[in-house]
Amino acid sequence: MKNTTYTKYTWLFVLLIGFVSCNDPEDVLADFNIDASTETLPSLTSGSVDFSTYVAIGNSLTAGFTDNALFIASQENSMPNILSQKFQSLGAGTFTQPLMNDNFGGLILGGNIVYDPDTGEQLLAPRLVTTGGAPLALTDVIGDVTPTTDFLLNNPTGPFNNMGVPGAKSFHIIAPGYGNITNFPAAANPYFIRMTGSTPDASVLELAMAQNPTFFTLWAGNNDVLGYATTGGDGSDPITDETTFNFAINTLITSLTSNGAKGVMANIPYVTDIPHFTTVPYNALDPTDEDSGADLVAQIPTLNTVYGALNQIFSVLDPSRIITFSETEANGVVIRDETLTDLSMQITAALSTSDSFSLFVQSLGLSESFVPLVATLMGNYYGQARQATESDLFVLPSSSVIGEVNTTSYATLLGYNLSPELAAQFSVEGITLPLEDKWVLLPSEQEDIKIATDLFNATLKTAADNAGLAFVDANALLSELATTGLASDNFILTSNLVTGGAFSLDGVHLTARGYAYIANEFMKAIDITYGSNFEASGNLVDIGNYPTNYSPLLQ
Repeated sequence: MKNTTYTKYTWLFVLLIGFVSCNDPEDVLADFNIDASTETLPSLTSGSVDFSTYVAIGNSLTAGFTDNALFIASQENSMPNILSQKFQSLGAGTFTQPLMNDNFGGLILGGNIVYDPDTGEQLLAPRLVTTGGAPLALTDVIGDVTPTTDFLLNNPTGPFNNMGVPGAKSFHIIAPGYGNITNFPAAANPYFIRMTGSTPDASVLELAMAQNPTFFTLWAGNNDVLGYATTGGDGSDPITDETTFNFAINTLITSLTSNGAKGVMANIPYVTDIPHFTTVPYNALDPTDEDSGADLVAQIPTLNTVYGALNQIFSVLDPSRIITFSETEANGVVIRDETLTDLSMQITAALSTSDSFSLFVQSLGLSESFVPLVATLMGNYYGQARQATESDLFVLPSSSVIGEVNTTSYATLLGYNLSPELAAQFSVEGITLPLEDKWVLLPSEQEDIKIATDLFNATLKTAADNAGLAFVDANALLSELATTGLASDNFILTSNLVTGGAFSLDGVHLTARGYAYIANEFMKAIDITYGSNFEASGNLVDIGNYPTNYSPLLQ
């Protein structure tokens, strides 16, 4: 069995069609529609709304986060900024945003790149880009890039009308000290640090209220479930408890409306409707794949021999765990399912006394004395292993992990005096090493997310109704996007990554065109509740005027 990795899954994206190509690499990619209508429309009116001071409160979806980063162009095409341009026709003042310093995206601290102390990976990295296929790091396309936005040294001066803070959960918006750099990284947000200025302990809500808003948008709560989902439900980022969420939302609404301000709210989409969780197939190990299939086929006999020893045990204790690899059909990724009964001890005991397993161990070039060790290792590795099914969802970053040699496992096996070749062979993610929980959303975890989302959305709707606020059912919109698509201005938006037009390259946040669509939905909701006529007067935005992807050379 060769030391082979299986991360060449660019076919997931290369086979996608309809990607908008770039004519001028310095410009964003956009196309336009011509409205040939000659119908006379009524003048724009505000209804019962005073738009003079508009403040937007929320998280990354409010900030304009796109392609896994925040950058000038994405902020200029943020949903609140699109709305503000329409509101200005009705007397709204200047809409100020905490603009980044460049179009690279990403943040630095005191001139230094910020790294994760556990993984060594760059945090707050520049944006993702595409050249027509799979999302790529900007540095992979244009070379080394160092962000110029330093949240220690060159923060902008407020006040800011866009109070969207990427990463903020509901309770963060009311928390003091969330923008104080002395609390970073444990309890402060670098994007909010840029916004607090001379009042580092002020909360997002306090800075918003200091502007005495006459109108507001509030789209909060997504991160209260999203963090749990993007970490595969591994427990490192738990779902917010209902009591905390309810308190935060009711505090926000009570404060924002205390001076008579009107506003519009939106609810939380199901994460199962977004491409971050629907792009990587559960059966990604495909022997027919032209890039990696041949290598996989060559190793399947050995894989079936290894798993054959386990399957004899699984067939007695739990047949649903049997793992087999086909040479002709796509195979499910091998995962660790912590909801399963741990059979480590049973596996170790059965293999330790098996003559056929002893012969297998010796066929690997190991002496018979290694049998107890290998039996124990296999018990530890496969005690909660199974192959993925269509009910499992894989987070988007797993596409770069499946088939890679896990360095920790590799080092561990070397420490047991296995050869480098064997250590690598038994450390291949999703093939010989079950994929860890952080890469997979199990059905039980998906159900936890749905339950929480439904509870939170009920809170949001009740709060909006009680306060007489306009309301956008983003949950229903994104569910429709994921099934039939959404039509607007001769475009059909879908939830496909890269080509769908709605979701940016991180699979979570929207494109500029997606934000424009949501801005229209906010204006429609304002019309219904407050008697304005954005839609009837032809003042919804043409989503075709907004790009679906940004050029890698946009700086």
